[in-house]
Amino acid sequence: MFRLQFISALGLGIKSLMLHKLRSGLTMLGIIFGVCSVIAMLAIGEGASYAAQEAIKKLGSNNIIIRSLKPAEQSRQQSAGGGGMRGMQLKYGLTYDDGSRLQATIPGVVRVLPKRIIRENVRFNRNEVPCQVIGTLPTYLEVTSAEIVRGRFLCQLDEQHQDNVCVITTGLAQRLFPYQDPLEHSVKIDSFYYRVVGLLQERAMPDKRPQSGKMEGEPIDNNVYIPLSTTRARFGEVLIRRSAGSFEAEEVQLHEITVRMRDLEAVETADPQVKAVLERFHDQDDYEVIVPLELLRQAEEQKRIFNIVLGSIAAISLLVGGIGIMNIMLATVTERTREIGVRRALGAKRRDIITQFLVETVVLSVGGGLIGVAVGVTTPFVVSQLTDMPTIITPWSVLLAFGISGAVGIIFGIYPARAAAQLDPIEALRHE
Repeated sequence: MFRLQFISALGLGIKSLMLHKLRSGLTMLGIIFGVCSVIAMLAIGEGASYAAQEAIKKLGSNNIIIRSLKPAEQSRQQSAGGGGMRGMQLKYGLTYDDGSRLQATIPGVVRVLPKRIIRENVRFNRNEVPCQVIGTLPTYLEVTSAEIVRGRFLCQLDEQHQDNVCVITTGLAQRLFPYQDPLEHSVKIDSFYYRVVGLLQERAMPDKRPQSGKMEGEPIDNNVYIPLSTTRARFGEVLIRRSAGSFEAEEVQLHEITVRMRDLEAVETADPQVKAVLERFHDQDDYEVIVPLELLRQAEEQKRIFNIVLGSIAAISLLVGGIGIMNIMLATVTERTREIGVRRALGAKRRDIITQFLVETVVLSVGGGLIGVAVGVTTPFVVSQLTDMPTIITPWSVLLAFGISGAVGIIFGIYPARAAAQLDPIEALRHE
């Protein structure tokens, strides 16, 4: 019996709405845009957060990264000195002894990976590409997420013999060797030739070399990896940059040390210990300690706050849509006062009138919600195609938006429905 009544009320509600197609369509627009904005904004926020978190994860949750940093005082002197800085040599940053101390004193250390990073041009025939020459150890692959595509990585014999061998990234190989096999040739860096023994794929998105914990910097698509001992022998400890009659010399033994810990608990314990060891042997702030685990947790917290803010802003659109539905339904009650009086006179009860108007508001909100879901799912895809911005549509955001749209129809439809049911049948019949 109830089922038949509901089907009858549903048919009557849809018929009433179809009598005013334009008005019903305009009323649904508020719900459509509200649902669409909730899904689209959460998808864009989720995509942006995911990209940041993935970049942090690629640094290694079990790693502690220490980077040499030019002291602020020396940077100011260098900027203010101008021509007076000719011949000045700056000495700062991490040392080989720092790596040995960390390996020997910090519990839970699995690997200590030192790196020297030198900016040079790499050449093959007429092709020349600016790159980062990275001197490192054969344990690089164990500590990072890099992967050998072809050939091999550096080995212990390369390190012991200071061999002129190198591994290059796939992106650099495409630029230097558009038509040749890189593994059959050598590249020239400075005045030395290095035989290419492997191609490496950085599995991270373009690596951002964080400064003070910020994910900003340059991509790592143009990297050349050579043995650390070869870097010391070929480039020395002092790096000189010449320009217009002056030069700047910097003595930096190591530009980066990555400490690989046993597990996440060891990372949390080792963080203050690493800082204490470095503070003891460094008189100036010439290094920075980056803990990807902490950055990841901060990113996850920011994601949660970001989603709440975006969801709240988008939900306002649904609220406005609900108010629009209530406004239209109140106007409908006034227009159909005589119809309500006739139905009451023929035996319809108040709950029948309430059901009729609630059905109409729910049809408007649910119909608008379904259309809004379709548009909302399509919008992030279009944004990704036009801007290369990653977007992620989560099932919970779709269910949340659609559920709110249905709830809006019920909540904002109750008052007009009750107002219609409270009309006096005799007064309603007299209404013109």
